[in-house]
Amino acid sequence: MEVRIEKLVYGGDGLAHYDGQTVFVPLVLPGELVRIEPAARKKKFIRGRLEQVVEASPERVAAPCPYFGRCGGCQYQHMPYEAQLRYKTEILRETLRRIGRIQWAGPIETHSSPPFGYRNRAQWKLRGKQDGTAGPTGIGYFEAGSTRLCAVDECAILSPRLAEIFAQLRALVAQSKALSAIDEVEAFADSDDEKILLNLSAERLSDSPESIAAALRESLPNVESILIQDRRADKFELFGPGYLSYSAGGVPYRVGHLSFFQVNRFLIEALMEAVVSGGRGRLALDLFAGVGLFTVALAKQFDRVIGVESNLAAAADLEANLQESGGASPARRHSTAEAFLSHWQETPDLVVLDPPRAGVEPEALARLKKLVPSHIYYLSCDPATLGRDLAVLVGTEDRPGPYGIEDINLFDIFPQTYHMEVLVRLKRRT
Repeated sequence: MEVRIEKLVYGGDGLAHYDGQTVFVPLVLPGELVRIEPAARKKKFIRGRLEQVVEASPERVAAPCPYFGRCGGCQYQHMPYEAQLRYKTEILRETLRRIGRIQWAGPIETHSSPPFGYRNRAQWKLRGKQDGTAGPTGIGYFEAGSTRLCAVDECAILSPRLAEIFAQLRALVAQSKALSAIDEVEAFADSDDEKILLNLSAERLSDSPESIAAALRESLPNVESILIQDRRADKFELFGPGYLSYSAGGVPYRVGHLSFFQVNRFLIEALMEAVVSGGRGRLALDLFAGVGLFTVALAKQFDRVIGVESNLAAAADLEANLQESGGASPARRHSTAEAFLSHWQETPDLVVLDPPRAGVEPEALARLKKLVPSHIYYLSCDPATLGRDLAVLVGTEDRPGPYGIEDINLFDIFPQTYHMEVLVRLKRRT
C-alpha cells in the first residue's frame, strides 16, 4: 500500500492513515509518500515495513552508517541533525498535550550535542553464526524489532575510546575461546575517555572468570575494572576496584559496575547546571538520586540535602560521593521514593525527580502534593509518562493543580535516535 506520512510520533515512527486505519512506519519523514508492506495488523492500526520512498522529503539525507535501517540502535540518521531537534521538540509538545493535556505555549529550550561520538556507555551483543553453521562470533546490536544480531564493524555514536575498545573486542572474540560463551558486554568510559569499566555476562561460562579477565587485560590495556556474571550460577566475579572515577562539574564521582550514569559525555555538565542553577534554601530532596550527580551539587547550595536511591549498588556510590564532597550535611537513603515519602513530613524547598521510564509512582506524586515543596524539577527520559505525571501536579486549565510550569528544557542526550531527556521546572502556585 502507499501512504502519505503526516507526522512523526514518539518511538521513531511516522504516522499515516489508510482505509480508516492508523499506520505506523519507521525511517520516514513528514510529507513523504511511501510504499509499505504491512508487517503487523491489529484491530485499529497497521505497523508497516518501508519498501520504497515514492516521494522523498527535501530534508531526507543519506544515512552515514551502512547498518542504518537494519540495526536497531538509531532511528533518525536519514534526517539532518537540526531537523532531528525540531521534530523532537514538536513530538514533546504534542505528547504533553495528548497525554497530560498540558497546553504549554511557551518556548522549549533545546540543548544540542555533537551528533556523533557522544556515548560514554554502550552495550553490545555477541552471537555465534545464526544459521547453524560454524563461524566466528559476531558482535554488535540487535536488529530493529528483533533479538537477532546485527553484527557491525564500527559504530559512529561511540566515544573514541569506546570505538577503540569495540574494535579490540571484535578481534578478541574472533580468536579467544575464553570469551566464547559471553553473550553481552557493557563498556563505560570515564570523563577523560581513557579508562574503561567492563561488564560481561553469559548464560553459563565456558571458561574460568580468571581466564576471561586475563584475556581481556592482555588485549585491552585501558580496562580499569571487570565484572563477570554467570547467570545460571547467579554469580558475579570482580577483577579490579569495582568502579571508575568520572569528573563532572569539577567533582569526581565514583560510578560502579551496576550504577546508572548519564551516557552523553558532552551534556552532563549542562544538565547539572540546569537542575541545580538558582536552587538555594534550607532543604532539598533528590529522589531517584543514582550516584548523586545532582545531590552532590545541591549540597553546596542547601543547608540539608537528602539523596534517595533504591538500587543498592548506586546507593553505595551515592554515599561514597557524598562523603567525598564535603557538602552541607548531605545524607542518603537506600529506599524507593515512594517508601521514603510515605514517612517524610518536612516540607522541602526543592524536590528533584529523575525516575526511570516508568515515571513516578502515583502514591509518591500524591505525597508530594501534600508536602507542596516550593519547587519540583522533573527530569524525564519518556515524554509519555512525563505528561501523565505532570497532569497530576499541574492539572488542566479548568482544574489547575498546585504547580505551574516555569520552563521546559529538552536535552538531546541521544542524537540519531528518537530518545530525549526533558527537564520541566515547576513552581508552587501562590
